[in-house]
Amino acid sequence: MSALATFESREEHREVCNDKHSHLNSTSVLGRIAPRAVEDVVRAVRHADQRGQSLSVAGSCHAMGGQQFATDAWLLDMRSMDKVLGFDRERGIIHAQAGITWPDLIRHYVIAQRGGASAWGIRQKQTGADRLTLGGAVAANIHGRGLAYAPFVNDIESVEVVRADGSVVECSRAHNYDLFRLVVGGYGLFGVVTSVKLRLAPRQKVERVVELARVEQIIERFQERIDAGYLYGDFQFSSAPEDRGFLSHGVFSCYRPVDPDTPIPSGQIRLSPADWRRLLYLAHRNKLQAFNEFADFYLQSSGQIYWSDTHQLSVYLDDYHGKLDDALQPQVAGSEMITELYVPREQLAAFMQDVRKDFLRHRVDFIYGTVRLIEPDTETFMAWARERFACVIFNLHVDHDARGLTASAEAFRRLIDIAIDHGGSYFLTYHRHASLGQLRTCYPMFDRFLAAKRSFDPQELFQSDWYRHYRDELARMP
Repeated sequence: MSALATFESREEHREVCNDKHSHLNSTSVLGRIAPRAVEDVVRAVRHADQRGQSLSVAGSCHAMGGQQFATDAWLLDMRSMDKVLGFDRERGIIHAQAGITWPDLIRHYVIAQRGGASAWGIRQKQTGADRLTLGGAVAANIHGRGLAYAPFVNDIESVEVVRADGSVVECSRAHNYDLFRLVVGGYGLFGVVTSVKLRLAPRQKVERVVELARVEQIIERFQERIDAGYLYGDFQFSSAPEDRGFLSHGVFSCYRPVDPDTPIPSGQIRLSPADWRRLLYLAHRNKLQAFNEFADFYLQSSGQIYWSDTHQLSVYLDDYHGKLDDALQPQVAGSEMITELYVPREQLAAFMQDVRKDFLRHRVDFIYGTVRLIEPDTETFMAWARERFACVIFNLHVDHDARGLTASAEAFRRLIDIAIDHGGSYFLTYHRHASLGQLRTCYPMFDRFLAAKRSFDPQELFQSDWYRHYRDELARMP
């Protein structure tokens, strides 16, 4: 069915959407449009514009701050635009529609390169989940666990965008650069990304090297790994408040290139979905045991060989918290919510000490966390990686009642304040809890971002509840 037919037949039929991870963004939309081609997107954009309605753009719906939903707007579901359009094996550039997910993209180029003397692979993707769309990676300007990589913009050759007036343009560093740097990391507010030309990297074999470490020395250890030629790595720290190493002691896993003739044994150990369910259960019931079992597994896996691209794939259990609640029988149903903080690398240890004090004082139910590195983004308008930050993920449990929601919002705001105290920042769209003061401190270009939005999209056709929240908050200021 074309986008236009879907648009007209569903006009009176609302749908309630929600995000996949936190389940805290229940949103009533006018309907869901599932385009299969650029022409479908153009028709949807023009019909919404003619009716004075709005569009939000969604992929796999993992974003937690309302980035992909807009109340009383049409939801443009891009997942049916999932084809590879071309593969330049000479230059290592793959052209794919924006709704393709990482496993399908990887599967395509692996099959296409069988029997070749050399091969290409993705450089980075988000960690923790795989069935995320390429367009979503562009919108959020994501990063992975690369030790010396800038965010995703560095991997993008060009994007095809349907603008608010229905025109289709290619955006790159050579063409429409002003729009390119707004679309990448623009959270779907400047147009619909319909396809991406992605720069690949040489696909190579890597060895996982694991040790236990402490956050006080981890930046030095990261640098040693970088100097030794390692490509990927992260530090996953203890979430157990009763542990003397809470938020300090952790598992340091890095990946170094090895000889291409090194075999990948068939019997390498891995965590199965059942193992992950057990670890998630323990993370809620016995955090110290969860960390110890996780650390034991990773230490046992040290020395295993992987491909540089597929080692980034991971298990994500859809709707896992419903099954957890069945097992735990809590008084209030809940889920997890993520935030990511950025601090100058030399401030990481002091930042983590202050977070530890806060979590213990306020009894924050912390489930999982990790430290990664990022190189500066010098290209996008709303750059979150403005210097060589340490990136710290906190996954917090949230009870789905008034008290739990209030407590989590306060916890996320305190984390942002602690990051600011250490010269840092936060990722914008994991939630909508940041105050206007925090927003403007961390993103002083935000008012200019809104002005650019109105310049490229005067009717505000592309919207989201995240965008509306901060636009309206700023409008209420005297």
